[in-house]
Amino acid sequence: MARVKIQIQKDFQIGAIDRQMFGSFVEHMGSVVYNGIFEPGHPAADKAGFRRDVFDLVENLNLSVIRYPGGNYSSNYDWEDTVGPVKDRPAKIDLAWRQIEPNTFGFDEFMKWASELGAEPIMTVNLGTKGIQDAVNLIEYTNFAQGTKYSDLRKKHGREIPYGIKTWCLGNELDGQWQIARKTAGEYGRLAREAGKAMKIVDPDIKLVAVGSSATHLDSYPDWDLQVLEETYDIADYISVHHYIDQNGDDLPTYLARANDIEEQIITIAAACDYVKTLKRSKKTMMLSFDEWNIHRTPEVIYEPWTTGSPLDWCRFNMADALVFGSMLMTLLRHADRIKIACQSLLVNTIPLILTEKGGDAWPNPTYWIMQQASKYGRGTALSTIISSPDYNTEKYGKVLFVDHIAVLGESENEITVFLINRSSEVLDTEIQVDGFSTLPCEVTHTEMHHPDLTAVNTGKNDINLKIEPSRHNPAVSENTIVCTLQAYSWNMVRILFK
Repeated sequence: MARVKIQIQKDFQIGAIDRQMFGSFVEHMGSVVYNGIFEPGHPAADKAGFRRDVFDLVENLNLSVIRYPGGNYSSNYDWEDTVGPVKDRPAKIDLAWRQIEPNTFGFDEFMKWASELGAEPIMTVNLGTKGIQDAVNLIEYTNFAQGTKYSDLRKKHGREIPYGIKTWCLGNELDGQWQIARKTAGEYGRLAREAGKAMKIVDPDIKLVAVGSSATHLDSYPDWDLQVLEETYDIADYISVHHYIDQNGDDLPTYLARANDIEEQIITIAAACDYVKTLKRSKKTMMLSFDEWNIHRTPEVIYEPWTTGSPLDWCRFNMADALVFGSMLMTLLRHADRIKIACQSLLVNTIPLILTEKGGDAWPNPTYWIMQQASKYGRGTALSTIISSPDYNTEKYGKVLFVDHIAVLGESENEITVFLINRSSEVLDTEIQVDGFSTLPCEVTHTEMHHPDLTAVNTGKNDINLKIEPSRHNPAVSENTIVCTLQAYSWNMVRILFK
């Protein structure tokens, strides 16, 4: 049996993992909202129309932040149509997804739903068809106390205390040709700078995310980022990074290594940030907001345009997809020194963590379990490790290690969690050596997700083929060394507690 060795030293730290790394994304897209988190008349709906079966699944993810309302939707978003009495709200055409937006679930409903979850909102302003004044009006509505037009409007709608939204995206993907009111880097940069400046006059304590490149395949990447950073470096706190992975005909070994593309993208954008920092002789280090990331798969349901709540990119992920998703997540955690926000995209029904049927059941995609484990046990400090592993060869990436992993020192500093993926067809004995603790490991647990059929999916609430279970092989512990068995093509979590 092939053997892997991982060396972990408590004091070899990459950086603190920000709580905002464990986020997701709700956009008015397809059936994410309507027939997803919100479906009045559903057997599981409460008085507000929130589906409690979906709510319970989301609550168990322990998300810290949720980005809203887009996405592409935000570039044609009129927030004033989404507040106040529902009967007075207009139904509108949504240009982004060619759907009818009834506005029966609006800004105030989202804030109520997120508050019940205990998740902080990350709000996106419309810098596409709208601009500076609209952004200022919205932050006045959400964050200003009282005595003005929009703060008093909020109070009239039943919210006395300001929402106090802390993090704001200055638009979304405005470099993309698919985007409503697309802009050049110079146009966007100046608009974002002035909008951000005005917003911080209303509330100086907010944090702002400037729009980075939407995708690495665009001709403007990464020059867009450089130009935008030159305009916004002094006002913004983060620049956004987006990445979706589609198998696109890759063979399995290449597909399982595709998170390497994210690694390269992070390094590139961080370098762009540091270049502009030097150019401006700034003392501030720009951080990254990876506020859209996920795998993508061909949708299984035909989208019906100019309707409401028709599923868009509704798909069931398989075991291979889950492994790629896990590698993406671990890559983000390995760059915790620069990435301070991360939002999986999207939460429900669109390349989702959670699937629903209109009027029917809700159930988790296999990626749900990975996100849940990371959110629960991945908080703390990312550790630098040394690994020795067999590898395989790919044409695109060269040699790729069988095992992908990240080690996290828990917030209490008396535990280490190691997430591992075996992306080979071999069963691997994996030796984990832990140093730097004054005591020896006192408890070690190992959970895993794997399936002999990499195309297996979760077909419904009562047919969950892919889930996380205790390993059938108990870890062997000797002094400061743990040996565990990784099944072929598996996701694993090893938790090590010290006396």
